[in-house]
Amino acid sequence: MEFRFSKSVGTLTSSAVRDILKLTQGQEIISFAGGLPAEELFPLEAVRAAADRVFALGHKTLQYGVTEGHVPLREQLCVRMAAKSMDVHPEQMLLTTGSQQAIDLVARVLTEPGDVVLVESPTYLASLQVFRMYGLRVVSVDSDAHGMLIDEAERLMQTLNPRLVYVVPTFGNPTGRTWSTERRKGLVALSQRYGVPVIEDDPYGDIRFDEQLQVPTLMSMQPTVDGGGVIYLGSFSKTVAPALRTGWAIADREVVRMMAKAKQAADLHSSMLDQQTLDQLLQVFPLDDHIRHVSSAYASRMQAMQKELESRGRGDLSWQEPLGGMFLWLELPEALDAQTLLRAAVLKGVAFVPGTSFFAEKPKRNTARLNFTHTGGERMRQGIARLFEAMDEFLARC
Repeated sequence: MEFRFSKSVGTLTSSAVRDILKLTQGQEIISFAGGLPAEELFPLEAVRAAADRVFALGHKTLQYGVTEGHVPLREQLCVRMAAKSMDVHPEQMLLTTGSQQAIDLVARVLTEPGDVVLVESPTYLASLQVFRMYGLRVVSVDSDAHGMLIDEAERLMQTLNPRLVYVVPTFGNPTGRTWSTERRKGLVALSQRYGVPVIEDDPYGDIRFDEQLQVPTLMSMQPTVDGGGVIYLGSFSKTVAPALRTGWAIADREVVRMMAKAKQAADLHSSMLDQQTLDQLLQVFPLDDHIRHVSSAYASRMQAMQKELESRGRGDLSWQEPLGGMFLWLELPEALDAQTLLRAAVLKGVAFVPGTSFFAEKPKRNTARLNFTHTGGERMRQGIARLFEAMDEFLARC
């Protein structure tokens, strides 16, 4: 049979990270490519005990649940959001299968094919997949070390009438940047002035390297959730474990209601076992202490990776030190195409993600994203050494 696939599927490009995983299959590769947390830091025994308590509740734990998500978990999340100065009620929250599904649901209920969505330059590559799947025109807004340029965002709102803005303002993916408070206030003000909803994707916000650092969410800068334009997305993938596919979206009740309708058409509800396990975990497990432990470990790995990069003494290689999160964003020598470098690097036994995949427009080919959270110690040092071997050989041929 010859299958006729939809036009929307035809617009999709494969995930660069997934392609790299295929490229390295069966090889001894040191990978800085995936956005992987360190599995040795997962709270395995605490999750196991929480799951045991769920099953001890009896057969009802295996039943269907409500689309919006397990109520006790939403209530606990509301308490956690209050610590971020966000006054949230369970009716303003939808639990999703990771925060990735939340991006999909927002795009599904708030846009039509041909609409414009504004993003940072560069931005999270999987968000670009979602927006292109729905036939949206993705327009990048110039950004710098302090975040999206607000004057440029306003100009594009005036001329293009976008339906959405998507940002990762705290310890961003792929850049690791943290927006200034001024830029955050500026975007929230633009959202209200022009009536453009903003997706604030915040999977990394808790992974901060300085415990004293206080970074306000965009949502905390608007008076109330209802009537506000910010749609906040969170996830347990980086703070507990990615296998517990649970994220959440917070928004105006009407937006949540429409997202729940769309979710019913997709999967009825996300895994109730995962949600109940997380509920049981949060009741007794000191999650904030665990996050501080994980953040400290990641800060050490980030510093170690920076030290290895600096020790190579290349003046034509630059990056911005992240204040949290999982990634270093490298600006490589101008003559170097990162996609071509990747092929050479894999032959040396190391992988990374070329930066071109993170640009909606006008990609910078001499950029790369390195993950520092998954691989540490001597293996990380070997990986950086291999990367520089590949780089030196590549540039010698230019």
